[in-house]
Amino acid sequence: MAEDRAQETPETPEGDEPIKQRKNGLYPAVSDELAASMKSGWADTEQRDLEPIAQAPHTARRRAALSARFPGERLVIPAGNLRTRSNDTEYPFRASSEYVHLTGDQTHDAVLVLEPTTTGHDATAYLLPRSDRENGEFWLDGQGELWVGRRHSLAEGAQLLGIRCEDVRTLPERLAAATGPVRVVRGQDEGIEAALTDKVTAERDEEFKTFLSELRLVKDEWELGELRHAVDSTVRGFEDVVKVLDRAEATSERYIEGTFFLRARVEGNDVGYGSICAAGPHATTLHWVRNDGPVRSGDLLLLDAGVETTSLYTADVTRTLPISGTYTDLQRTIYDAVYEAQEAGIAAVRPGAKYRDFHDAAQRVLATRLVEWGLVEGPVERVLELGLQRRWTLHGTGHMLGLDVHDCARARTESYVDGTLEPGMVLTVEPGLYFQADDLTVPAEYRGIGVRIEDDILVTEDGNRNLSAALPRRSADVEAWMRDLRA
Repeated sequence: MAEDRAQETPETPEGDEPIKQRKNGLYPAVSDELAASMKSGWADTEQRDLEPIAQAPHTARRRAALSARFPGERLVIPAGNLRTRSNDTEYPFRASSEYVHLTGDQTHDAVLVLEPTTTGHDATAYLLPRSDRENGEFWLDGQGELWVGRRHSLAEGAQLLGIRCEDVRTLPERLAAATGPVRVVRGQDEGIEAALTDKVTAERDEEFKTFLSELRLVKDEWELGELRHAVDSTVRGFEDVVKVLDRAEATSERYIEGTFFLRARVEGNDVGYGSICAAGPHATTLHWVRNDGPVRSGDLLLLDAGVETTSLYTADVTRTLPISGTYTDLQRTIYDAVYEAQEAGIAAVRPGAKYRDFHDAAQRVLATRLVEWGLVEGPVERVLELGLQRRWTLHGTGHMLGLDVHDCARARTESYVDGTLEPGMVLTVEPGLYFQADDLTVPAEYRGIGVRIEDDILVTEDGNRNLSAALPRRSADVEAWMRDLRA
């Protein structure tokens, strides 16, 4: 990496500290001759007659639904800003899901504004324009184009997104001077929020955020295509991991993490969340993302990972694999119980069913097995009523999936967990059993075993479709699949 992006200008003749970016555009360490040279001699790289992005018709429809819900109000949806990782380096930017869902754009510092009109709203994307070559920004600013790459011009942005685009640097002043009711998505852009301080209320903005979350509950055909792509890439990522388990045994869980990450970066944008590469007793830690433990033959590997597409839709799949390629008798018993629970959960996913039905179906199976194994006193109805099985099942059996791995999280309870399933919804079904290494209430041989099986399920008009069905789930099928991949 080049050193100190914001400090690469030459030192002053006196040998003082390197000159940093000046907000007024003056860079005293740059000679007049060099400054003049850098202003000229560049080819015209403006791209003309660009095709709109694939989701443009869908984003227009989503904005129309938003406009209908909040007539007469100015609606402000920021993409977010760069976040500092350490000193003068930033985390890779990931635009807010609300902004991406309504525009398809992924650039930082951008803001979508829906201005109220007599007939609805006019949409404008406020973006950073091309770097200014007159004041030297493009080569002296740490975020200039010679440092981080070319940005689209505002004209190009308008062609791609299908909406008017203007310079985002003019927006705070416009918002500060605006009148009338305003709603903003909070937590993404402090500067935009500051410009609206006296115009917004937390209650109204929370209602706005809730609607935007519920707007993503039912996926359109374009979104379903992206989710299928994410799942297909994820399946290949799991295959990659199985092929290198011997190398992971020689190193650590991080070899597994890195192997899956390579697939995610080659075929998508990133992983959709921190991969859980939990071997041995780490599989009993629900969100084990340290991934620094040993990988040992005879143990299980719980791999929970998902590829995020370039459009930012993510898969979320889990398999619990025998590192040796064969389950022990007890591992198989526990695994098969979880598989049976998942089968019951998937069978309960259908249009018109209550969202909670698939969770209840899976929990009933697991409670039944725990009673049969003598780990909890029955009858099963008593166990379920008191929630006693939760000592070993711990979490809910699934969640909505889409732009966020836990999608639609700000939706109202009555629209989500107390709601009804509809065609086009995509959710995970992921029961699990986790016997902690220090759990003295179970026999010693159970301790340190964790099993979860998770698939991405689309609600269809007549039932459901398992989008991740290409990955085997039955214990015998898992063993045969691993054997074939390692042959």
